[in-house]
Amino acid sequence: MSDVLDFHLDDLVAANADSEYVEQRFWSGDLMVLAEHHTTADDSHSYVVAHDGSITWGIPGKPQVAAFKVSRDPILNTFTVEASYHATVPFAQNWLIEHGCPPERIARVGDGFMTPADNLTVQVEQQIRESGSRYEVLDSQTWDIDLCETWTLTHDSHADQVPVRVFLEEGNRDARTYTMREGAFADEVTARHWLGDRSSQLPCPPEFRGEATALRTRAAFARSGGASAMPKAGVDAHRTPPAGTTHRPNPERSM
Repeated sequence: MSDVLDFHLDDLVAANADSEYVEQRFWSGDLMVLAEHHTTADDSHSYVVAHDGSITWGIPGKPQVAAFKVSRDPILNTFTVEASYHATVPFAQNWLIEHGCPPERIARVGDGFMTPADNLTVQVEQQIRESGSRYEVLDSQTWDIDLCETWTLTHDSHADQVPVRVFLEEGNRDARTYTMREGAFADEVTARHWLGDRSSQLPCPPEFRGEATALRTRAAFARSGGASAMPKAGVDAHRTPPAGTTHRPNPERSM
């Protein structure tokens, strides 16, 4: 995996105005590659997930993970490029998979970034990554200072009950790990109230409750038995962003 973003556009020109705008909008120095896949067929493609450091200096809370799909036509010497922003890496990977990237080629994040703290995090991320168009993103917030927390508010089209889902990612800089948890709510108002209040645990989805509880119990038992410290799970986090919180670049985050 390359540390430098390269769409392999040498001697190619944009096929349309939208692609030209997207290509000129980004500076490679702002983008840290997290995952990528490139093909070299006649109609070659690049699929890239990257952290956009420039976002940390903009409006607080905006998504910082960019997904890029580039298509190159060597016969016409042209390219097209599409970009989409997401709060966390699994949603960016999902977007690329929906746009033609082989799932197994974009699933792995490069070395040197935060890693999942537990099996439940791995399971929830895979669920998002392979969900297709299941989740409609309603809102998201990213804090990369103090809290190192990101949430994505969605509507789950596969849920018969409590269809509003919150995916809460919480990082632990000291351990260089993060957790991802899914919460289920009856409606958007209730979900937003929980996000602002945090006086109760994140409600577990009913279809996932038994397995999630078992995983949490095993993690708690390991901690009480003297195992190496793990970050506090997002379901136990009652913290809210401190007043006046501002963004700072945090390239070590896995997103």
